[in-house]
Amino acid sequence: LPGRPVAARPQSVRAPGVEPGAMGGVPCPWCATANRPDRHYCARCAMPMAGEERAPGQLPWWRRLFAFRNGEIPWAGDRPRLRRTFDRVLTWVGAAIVLTLLIVLAVNIPRAVDATKDHFAKRAPIYPDRVSASRSFPGHKPELAFDRLNNTWWGPGVSQAGKGQWLEAQFDEPTRLLDLMITPGVSTRPDQLNQSALPHRIEAVITTAKGKTITRQITLDQGAGAQRRSFRVGTVTSVRFTIESAYGTSGSKQVSIAEIEFFGPSNAGGS
Repeated sequence: LPGRPVAARPQSVRAPGVEPGAMGGVPCPWCATANRPDRHYCARCAMPMAGEERAPGQLPWWRRLFAFRNGEIPWAGDRPRLRRTFDRVLTWVGAAIVLTLLIVLAVNIPRAVDATKDHFAKRAPIYPDRVSASRSFPGHKPELAFDRLNNTWWGPGVSQAGKGQWLEAQFDEPTRLLDLMITPGVSTRPDQLNQSALPHRIEAVITTAKGKTITRQITLDQGAGAQRRSFRVGTVTSVRFTIESAYGTSGSKQVSIAEIEFFGPSNAGGS
């Protein structure tokens, strides 16, 4: 069967008429349609009557971090999201951690600079101004352990390990120490090692230029010759070496130390 005819569709849409009371009103900056003076948006194109709106400038990061407010109520599209109490706590904890790290970094920068200088500094021997000991074997005074000769030695005159006996080096001026070298026994010759007991563990008590006391443990090997140890203890005024244990002890032997040598930064080329 033949279909029924369909009504013809309109070919154009009639533009809306002029709003009542808008004759002679403010023209729209977008479509030039007259609008009432009290309208904020055009009655024809719905664009703002004030023209192009610019988004307000973004706040500085420190104002966004602490959420400072100037008392103005933001527009609906600009309102920040609601922050929970837990979010604020995390913000303050993060700020406290950053502040703590900055303080620790500022405090430790001088130490890091000194450590770097000490690592690359050229070493030079340093000699104490005065030495003393808890006791000494006749003919083997404490000065013989610092006389720059490795065939003379100091001994406490006590058999076995001589635990608790000590040697002390003092400096008239605060001195920066970097390395330490100890020669155990009566000389550097291997065939003379069995003539005395050899120090094994030594406790070093360092007095700094500020009066602070630092304790270091030094462990020596059972062998002939000088043994170098890192001894970065800053600026000191005295160092006391106390014997704690020894190798090869017996009732007929005493512990002995042939030489103790200090090394600090060289002044060569310095101002």
